[in-house]
Amino acid sequence: MSDRDRPAGALVGRGVSPGVGFGPVHVVSREASAPDPGACHDGDAEAERARAARALERVAADLERGGERAGGEAEEILGAQALMARDPELAAAVAGLVGAGAGAARAVYEGFGRYRALLAAAGGYLGERVADLDDVRDRVVAVLEGRSPGGPPFRAAEPYVLIARDLAPADTVALSRETVAAFVTEEGGPTSHTAILARAMGVPAVVACPGATSIAPGTPVLVDGSSGLVWPGPSGDEVAAAIGGTAAGGAVIGGTAVRGTAAGAERADPGMATGPGATSDGHAVPLLANIGGPRDVRDALRYGAEGVGLLRTEFLFLDRAAAPAEEEQVAAYLEVLEAFPGGRVVVRTLDVGADKFPAFLPGEKEPNPALGRRGIRFFEKYPEIMGGQLRALARAAARSRATLQVMAPMVATAEEAARYVTACREAGLPSAGVMIEVPSAALRAFDLALTADFFSIGTNDLAQYTFAADRGSGALAALQDAWQPALLDLVALAAAGAAERGRPCGVCGEAAGDPVLACVLVGLGVTSLSMAPASLPAVRAALSRHTRERCLLAARAARAAISPGEARAAALSLLPGADTPPPRRHAAR
Repeated sequence: MSDRDRPAGALVGRGVSPGVGFGPVHVVSREASAPDPGACHDGDAEAERARAARALERVAADLERGGERAGGEAEEILGAQALMARDPELAAAVAGLVGAGAGAARAVYEGFGRYRALLAAAGGYLGERVADLDDVRDRVVAVLEGRSPGGPPFRAAEPYVLIARDLAPADTVALSRETVAAFVTEEGGPTSHTAILARAMGVPAVVACPGATSIAPGTPVLVDGSSGLVWPGPSGDEVAAAIGGTAAGGAVIGGTAVRGTAAGAERADPGMATGPGATSDGHAVPLLANIGGPRDVRDALRYGAEGVGLLRTEFLFLDRAAAPAEEEQVAAYLEVLEAFPGGRVVVRTLDVGADKFPAFLPGEKEPNPALGRRGIRFFEKYPEIMGGQLRALARAAARSRATLQVMAPMVATAEEAARYVTACREAGLPSAGVMIEVPSAALRAFDLALTADFFSIGTNDLAQYTFAADRGSGALAALQDAWQPALLDLVALAAAGAAERGRPCGVCGEAAGDPVLACVLVGLGVTSLSMAPASLPAVRAALSRHTRERCLLAARAARAAISPGEARAAALSLLPGADTPPPRRHAAR
C-alpha cells in the first residue's frame, strides 16, 4: 500500500517499522487511576516508608529481569526505567510525603508527579521520559494496592493486531513476536520506545495514528508499517495481495513472512535474502546492524549483517556505582568483534548526558539538557573516562581480526572533530569518525572531513535539532519524518562533503531501515546503511531491485518535493516494488 492508493476508511499514522501485518484487532487500555488524595497511613510512618521502598525495589527488579530476558535495546530501555525506580532523590521525596501523613501509594504518586513536571517542562530528551516515568509510577502504585504491576497486554494463538493509546516498554517486550502481526498506537513518535522495540522485534508498527483505539475489537485490520496506513475491513483478496499469503491472519515482519494456520503461526528463515548489500547493477552498499551490546550479535548474524554500523556502549556505563574497568570493557568489545572476523564494527563511544547520566558521576543541573553537555561535550569533560574507553577499544582491536572503527556522538564543529580524532590516534586507534546529528556538522561536513576518517548520520537526532521538534512528541511526529525534504538536503550535504575528501558516509539512524528510503539514501550519496537487524532482509531486497542510477533519480525527485508524503510518493513512483517485502519460503514448525 502507498499513500496515493489509500483506500476509503483507512486511518493514517506514522509508519515506524516496515512490513505489512494483518489480523483481528485487540485494543489494550491501561488507564491507571490516581490514589485517593486523602488516603493516609495508620500512624506507623516507618512501616509505610518501608512498604513504599519494597514496592519501588520490586518494580525495579522486575524491569531489570525483563530487560535481561529480552536483551538488546530492550535491556537498555528497561534498565533506564529501573534506574528511575531506584532514584535516591525520589525515595527521599516519597519518605517525606509519608512522614507528612500520606499513604504509601499516594506518596509514590505525588513523588513521581514532582519529577514528571520537571521532565515535561525540560522537553527534548528529558521530556521523552515522561511516559516511562508514568509507567514506573503506575507499576509501583499497583504493587502497593495489591494489583498486578503489569505484564503482557494480550496473548493469543493466532496472529492479531495490537492497538493501544500507547504501549509500555515492559509490556511490549513481553509480547510474542510469533503472533503479534503489528502494533498501532495513537501516541508516540518514530523514536518512541514502542517504535524502537517494534523495529528490534521485526514487527510492523504505526504510531501517532489518531482514532486507532476506536476500531472495534475483532475487526480485521491490515497495517502497513512503511506508509503508516491502517486499513480496517479489507477483503480477502486485498489481504492476500498485500501479504502474499492467506487472509487468515499474518504479517510480513521485517521481511520475514508469518501467516496464520490451524496449527499456529509459521515463520520463514530470515536468512533467505542474504549476501552483501548491492544495487541491481552491482554497486556495493554494505548493510550493517545497530546493536546495543553483545546480546544483539545473534540477531545481527541471523539476519545477515555484514558487520556492525553502530555499537552503543552505554550498556557498560549506566546503572552501576563505579566506572567499568578497562578489562571489563575489552572483554565486551571483543565479544562483538570476534563475531565479525574480517568484517567492520563501528563503535560509538560513550553517549550520555541529558536523560542518560552515569550514577557514579555527579549529576548536572542544566536549564535545557537536550541542548547541554551531551555526547562529545560530556566525554571531553571527563578525560579519564574517555581515555579509559579509547585504550580499551584499542586493546580489543589488537586482539581481533575485525576492523574496528570508533566514532564520536553529537559533534558540532570541526574543532571538536579534530580533538576527538587526535585523542583516538594517541590511544592507538587508526580509524576515527564522527556522527552527523547536528545541522552545523552537516552544513560544514567538508571541514569536519579534513580530520574525521568517516561519517555516520544519525537521522533521529538530526531531525530533532533541524526542526526543533521533540523526538518523543507524537504531536510533532510529522516533523520527525525522515522523508522531510529539508532533512534529505542535509543528508546530501553531509555525503557530498565526505565524498569531496574521499571519506565514506553511512547512515545509522532508523531511516536506514525503511526499504524505499534506503534506496533514496544511496541516491543521496550514502555509502553504507546500518539498522535494526530485523530490517536487513527487506532493505537488501529493495536495493537488489534497482540500479544506482534509479536510486539517484528517486533521490532527486524526493528532494524536489515540498512535503514528506510527496517525497515518498515521488521516490516510490521511480522505485516500483521497493516497498514489497521479499518472497519467502515457509518452514513448518
